[in-house]
Amino acid sequence: MVSTSFKPVVARFIEPIARFLHRFGITPDMVTLFGAIGATSSALYLLISGQFFWASIAVTVFALSDLFDGAIARISDKGATAWGAFLDSTCDRVTDAAILMGLALYLIQEEDSLVPLVLGSILFGSLIPYIRAKAESYGISCSVGVAERTERLIIILVAIGFHGLGVPYILSVGIWLLFMLSVITVIQRIFVIRKGLLTR
Repeated sequence: MVSTSFKPVVARFIEPIARFLHRFGITPDMVTLFGAIGATSSALYLLISGQFFWASIAVTVFALSDLFDGAIARISDKGATAWGAFLDSTCDRVTDAAILMGLALYLIQEEDSLVPLVLGSILFGSLIPYIRAKAESYGISCSVGVAERTERLIIILVAIGFHGLGVPYILSVGIWLLFMLSVITVIQRIFVIRKGLLTR
């Protein structure tokens, strides 16, 4: 979930911690499940109860654990595995959906008009990785898009956090932005697949 330009800097920071965790028998799967369960449960509980600021902090902390599973896998004897990649990807989908589900359930309680946009963001957000996976099954590279997972997480967590601090309209802006960029990303990836299949 780290942009390519920042990976070398981040790697220098997390590698010593990853080595420390590895020495104590912590596996990549443990870290993946810890982050997913923590982010999912905190998002659902804190958002539904309206604790937006603390929800953004808790989810961010648990989401950052995603940085360590890959690092631990790289320094372990087995290295990165297909199972680890599958588990990580699946947990990412669960976490992303849980954040928006918690937000949607809160807004439903408040009878807020933003509910359809949040539900739409869940739909299009799930389509983005699906389209990429489908494209790769056709042998087509499809990582394009204005809003990949990192960008979408930043948008919604920033909006949630500042809403919790009382910043007016920030939640509406964040949800609208998330929805529109998710739709655009889906369209971009559909056109990539269309072009790749029609030019064969």
